[in-house]
Amino acid sequence: MLSEFENEVSNPNILAKKWLSKANVKPTKQRLKIAEYLVGNGKHKHITAEQLYEMCREGDVKVSLATVYNTLHCFCTVGLLSEVIVDANRKFFCTRVDDHPHFFWESTGELTDAKIDNFEIKNLPQAPKGSKISKVDIIIRLSKDTE
Repeated sequence: MLSEFENEVSNPNILAKKWLSKANVKPTKQRLKIAEYLVGNGKHKHITAEQLYEMCREGDVKVSLATVYNTLHCFCTVGLLSEVIVDANRKFFCTRVDDHPHFFWESTGELTDAKIDNFEIKNLPQAPKGSKISKVDIIIRLSKDTE
C-alpha cells in the first residue's frame, strides 16, 4: 500500500494520513504519529515494536509499549503492515505487504528485503486435509563470510 504514495512529494503527516485513510483507519493522534515514523519518508521499513517505541520516546509522542504493539497489530489487521516472525523472541513489522523474501543479518539483527529477480517456490507440500496454505514466509539468515 505504501508504494502507491512513494513518488509523491509530501510531508510526513500528509503521507501518514493518506496511508491510514487507504485502509479506513481512524487517524488518532497516536496512530498518526506512529504512521509518520513508519511511512513518513515514503520508504519501506522493517521495524520491531521496541524500535518504534524508542523512536516515539525520543520524539514528542507519549505512548506505552502496549499501545505501540496494539497499533502495529491494528495496522496488520487492515493490511497496512505485514508481520515477519524471525524467531520466538523477535518479530518485525514490514511496510511492504506483498509476498517477498527477507534477509536476516545475524551479526546486526537487521531484516531487509531480498531481491526476487529469479526467485521461485516450487513443489510445496500438500496442506493437510481440511486446510490450505495461506502464506509462505521466506527468511534467509545471513552470517559474515570469513573468506
